[in-house]
Amino acid sequence: MGEIPGADADRHRRRLDGLRGRVEEMAGDLATLVEAESPSADLAALAACADAVAELGGRLLGARPERVEREGRPHLRWSFGNAPRVLLLAHLDTVWPLGTIDRWPVGRDGDRLTGPGAFDTKAGIVQALYALAALDRPDGVELLVNSDEEVGSPTSSELIEAASRAARAVLVLEPSQGGSGALKTARKGFAVFRLRVHGRAAHAGNQPELGVNALVELARQVAAVERLARPGDGTTVTPTVASAGTTTNTVPAEAELHLDVRFLDPVEHQRVARGLRALRPELPGARLELVTGPSSPPLPPAASSRLYQVARWIGGELGLGTLDGVAVGGGSDGNRAAAVGAPVLDGLGAVGDHIHAEGEYVVVPAMAERAALLAALVEECPARAWPPGHRR
Repeated sequence: MGEIPGADADRHRRRLDGLRGRVEEMAGDLATLVEAESPSADLAALAACADAVAELGGRLLGARPERVEREGRPHLRWSFGNAPRVLLLAHLDTVWPLGTIDRWPVGRDGDRLTGPGAFDTKAGIVQALYALAALDRPDGVELLVNSDEEVGSPTSSELIEAASRAARAVLVLEPSQGGSGALKTARKGFAVFRLRVHGRAAHAGNQPELGVNALVELARQVAAVERLARPGDGTTVTPTVASAGTTTNTVPAEAELHLDVRFLDPVEHQRVARGLRALRPELPGARLELVTGPSSPPLPPAASSRLYQVARWIGGELGLGTLDGVAVGGGSDGNRAAAVGAPVLDGLGAVGDHIHAEGEYVVVPAMAERAALLAALVEECPARAWPPGHRR
């Protein structure tokens, strides 16, 4: 790739050298954040983790964040300058239940650091803070760390969208793809639904025939739900969490199924939603209720193309090799940023693997490299992305 006029490659390389000298410090700060467990549903744990992130940012940046509370959830925002041109997005909530750290503590095996939430996405937070600290002047930058991304950002979406509308570039600190460090240049849209079945309770031994078994009805609906998927078109409909019943000797009066829907085309989202609304119960006396949860449109390749080219050039100048770009099925807050017209580049967080899986890990030396890449992007991309207010 040819040189980008006006870019200061020597400064970017000197910054990388400095960050490499701090990589063990970065690993120590990451371990501290991982030990501050933060499952999405535990407001007290989220608050404690937000305190830890705020303390780390205060030490590195010399500034405490603004703390924005929404429905008891803490979101953190650092703003530098009167009109931020670059928005950095990260999240502190994780998918791991409280207490996971007791059986799976932070561990280090050579270059790999493991722990619940290390890869997704606490390393991204650490890298962002060190990247901003390495800049001479982080003027024109906003860092937003929310606490509900893993559940669809229901309380932070307005903050994300408002900041994205004003930004020339949105850089997302979600983990890179797999072990290769690939950036995420496109994402599927996502939607969450809950299918509730209302039946009628009865004694399972004495008079089961008087009941309407909500669990049996739910089981019959699962097959109909799965038929709504069109994998060939990139549309998946995945039953995830199910629940039913109250006691072992009672016909279940209630049952519930959570559904994860992913799609490349928003038209497919609408088709699946219509199909779910059209479901009808099979058992006499049963009733279905569809509850619509968070959703987000796709992140299209066009939203990332220019920023991806800048990142590839910077990666080459820093000696990081070729930065691949991939399309992935998982959604992120980058989808919301793209939906309001902002240029977006995702997957700038940790290099590692096993996202949402036991044993997720971060490659520690790569933390310095990703922080240097991010710092260079913050400097270079405002002038090379679309101007403020432009909508593709």
